[in-house]
Amino acid sequence: MTAAPRILIVDDEEHIRKILAIMLTKKGFETRAAANGREALDLARAMTFDAVITDIHMSGMSGLELLARLKEDDPDLIVIVITAFSSVDTALTAMKEGAYDYISKPFKEEAILLVLEKALERRRILDENRRLKDQIQARFDFSNFIGQSAAMRRVFEIIAKVAETKSTVLIQGASGTGKELAARSIHFNSPRRDRSFVAINCGAVPANLLESEFYGYVKGAFSGADRPKKGLFEEADGGTLFLDEVGELPPDMQVKILRAIQEEEIRRLGEAETRRVDLRVLAATNRDLAAEVQAGRFRQDLYYRLNVISLYLPPLTERLDDVPFLAGHFLDRLAARHERGPKRLSPQAVQALTRYHWPGNVRELQNVLEQAVIMSEEEVITPRDLPFGPPPEPAGGLTVSIPEDQTALKVVVQQVVERTERIVIERVLRQTGFNRTRAAEILGISRRALITKIQNYRLD
Repeated sequence: MTAAPRILIVDDEEHIRKILAIMLTKKGFETRAAANGREALDLARAMTFDAVITDIHMSGMSGLELLARLKEDDPDLIVIVITAFSSVDTALTAMKEGAYDYISKPFKEEAILLVLEKALERRRILDENRRLKDQIQARFDFSNFIGQSAAMRRVFEIIAKVAETKSTVLIQGASGTGKELAARSIHFNSPRRDRSFVAINCGAVPANLLESEFYGYVKGAFSGADRPKKGLFEEADGGTLFLDEVGELPPDMQVKILRAIQEEEIRRLGEAETRRVDLRVLAATNRDLAAEVQAGRFRQDLYYRLNVISLYLPPLTERLDDVPFLAGHFLDRLAARHERGPKRLSPQAVQALTRYHWPGNVRELQNVLEQAVIMSEEEVITPRDLPFGPPPEPAGGLTVSIPEDQTALKVVVQQVVERTERIVIERVLRQTGFNRTRAAEILGISRRALITKIQNYRLD
């Protein structure tokens, strides 16, 4: 996690870019600069920014057009526009289009810093509110745990028993089985339900940042630490710390995490004194941790400390009887979300869903049904509407001749796949109002992969 807020400066005048960069860097901000809108878009798609400061009048892509493109990619991104005094009306238009505020030229350092600090504080509050809303929703919404199979009844029984205790729980299961959902249900049915639930994906944080992420730091602990920061252990004090993909922890961090759990105390980086913490630890992994211990890749003492209670989440293939119940629930929610009207599955579609092998488990089932809800024009969803069923025939038909030569056949198959993919992507983009983040979620691919495909198929 970056210690300083990261700001993108966009202006076609080099001296303006330099002045702003020096001014903000001096105040502890991290800056990047772009000379035009296209360069700014490329930077914004390659890395995360806390705010963008852009001139309105630029050659090529205008500041207003850049604002629209940035907001399309990230509706919550803070954009501050710079304008000449004579163009205040244009700045007000920009604010109507989603800009946070504007600054008039010639600008003063105090004015820019004041607007920027207010904007970042607003972003912090919005992020905190979103986190709280997510927690409240998660407290009551355990939809992925719908099921009547014996395997799921066993899961429900274990959660009910362990929720009231402080014991650590190791949740094991394949990707997409709902491990974080299980952790949340344990927390929100425990005596700690009114305190924080703090989650971290141990494999998603660079190894050199893990210690500061877990323990926090004091001001001056390292270059860039211009203000003190709580770590995750302190944020979870009184509540629950969820270590997702705990098997990804490097050996040196395994030792430190073990000590923190055993001693119930931590020390911020750069601090001499220890701090007491009272929290419950839940961990999850899609690995066989016992095998990792045998192979010497995971500490045995940490394994036993985490595995006081073991909770196994079965893959969807081990509870196919639950698929119709899950599918019905998802259809109701997804149809309402996308305002598509009531949807139901044909008997053949139900049969297709229960015969599929579901490598992505419940998460994949939800994605499949979301695509079907969006793509289907009819009330009844048939196997043809399912992404793994027969591909939809594009408007006007897709006619190909099948060659006997194997090399030529591969070329034809690739062409058909690409044409079909282009049609599906274009349709999902239109259904989501060209919201790339939402479209990527529906398609089950990363946002960056979607942007690449949009560029390859010239859909932008």
